[in-house]
Amino acid sequence: MKLRHKYSQDCSDCPIRYRAICSHCEVSELERLESMKFYRVYERGQTIMWTGDKMEFVGSVVSGIATLSQTMEDGRRQMVGLLLPSDFVGRPGRENIGFDVVATTDLVLCCFWKKPFEDMMAETPHILQRLLEMSLDELDAAREWMLVLGRKTAREKIASLMLVLAQRKSALTLTTDARDIAFELPLTREAMADYLGLTLETVSRQISSLRKDSVIFMNSKRSITVPDMGRLFEEAGNRCETEFMN
Repeated sequence: MKLRHKYSQDCSDCPIRYRAICSHCEVSELERLESMKFYRVYERGQTIMWTGDKMEFVGSVVSGIATLSQTMEDGRRQMVGLLLPSDFVGRPGRENIGFDVVATTDLVLCCFWKKPFEDMMAETPHILQRLLEMSLDELDAAREWMLVLGRKTAREKIASLMLVLAQRKSALTLTTDARDIAFELPLTREAMADYLGLTLETVSRQISSLRKDSVIFMNSKRSITVPDMGRLFEEAGNRCETEFMN
């Protein structure tokens, strides 16, 4: 999608319509959301929110990817999460954001003014239910990522991250039968090293190894194609074909 300074999207044609916070909304509810909705467009590298900023809006990622990071008092910085299309940004009921949120690609955010959204959420149970579902999915993903960081080898870590990106690119639960899944790697190798707790040299070496073994193909520095998802599941150390991150 070509980035534009101004962006508009009809809800009925929205690419995240059935995965986002509004996925269970009826026409009348979408119309109410429309009255509090606006879009913000960010360029690669632009900060969306800083830790401690007052949250005036919440929203969903329409396209693009952002990182969640925290900085320690001594200046050390740790990436703690990714926001992918349909992921929810912000927390209703909380005044301030707890992370730095930075666009790692050109990004479009569908925003809702926080107070009207909180009022609607209180009056619309299935929006609250959807937020709960998404929060539980996020919790499951965080627990799974603890396994990745704590127990998996460097090769398995790289494969696991690529599996996440391949699955979300398709917007489906990919099985071992899926083939030729293509996506753009949104993180630099330095950012991948930060996120995975590896060195830059290790990340580069493992990507080269996966490429040499034909687990992935690289058409350019960031363009990845997975020819056989079964191989990638195995390389990631996954025990089943269920979705790794919703």
